[in-house]
Amino acid sequence: MNFYFDPKVKERFPGLKVCIGSISGMHTAKGDMEELRESVFAKVREKYSLEDLKDVNIFRAYRDFFWNIGVDPTKVRPAGEALIRRVLRGSPIPKINPIVDAYNLSSIETGIALAAFDESLVRGDLTMRFAEPGEMFTGIGMDEPMGLRGNEVVLSDSEDEKLVAIYPYRDADSTKVTDETENVILLSCGVPGIEDDLLEPAIITAIDYITRFCGGVSEYVLKTTL
Repeated sequence: MNFYFDPKVKERFPGLKVCIGSISGMHTAKGDMEELRESVFAKVREKYSLEDLKDVNIFRAYRDFFWNIGVDPTKVRPAGEALIRRVLRGSPIPKINPIVDAYNLSSIETGIALAAFDESLVRGDLTMRFAEPGEMFTGIGMDEPMGLRGNEVVLSDSEDEKLVAIYPYRDADSTKVTDETENVILLSCGVPGIEDDLLEPAIITAIDYITRFCGGVSEYVLKTTL
């Protein structure tokens, strides 16, 4: 699979970057994730406090990018920040399925937003581009599709030209990871202000956690930037 940036995105957001990973041949989850979960949570509690979280460089960068694409980060927080806030407050982290739960732990540990797509549902290559005004998007957990304004950065596949995510905000329902997913594409989401060398460790950590509990083999890790 290849990954392409639309030139218009490159012009407006120099410094966008992603790291892509792939796992194939996953199977039914094995083992209990609770020990790993508590270990990751302990690291987070040592590293962050609720009072200072908004000033951490990673989360400030995501917040700035959210404002630029028309998403209010005080209402919809970046994924890593939202999960870490739950940990610091002692609130439960929703359990979705073993694959999602494992890569959420990587996002909590690294602070980097991660996206994941069922590879069998992605047709062709991925392109990062701006949404078309009025283009419809149905995210995971949404009852009805939403119309996009045109300033959102989105990911679409090349054959069906369907949206697989609003970057780095929400993944699409049509390519979501489920208990039946055997092959997955992982994306660590960089935005201007986040150092390049933070993205690959987030992917590698996610691959480690997923394969530890769901098996499978890592196919590749690919770094790509504008």
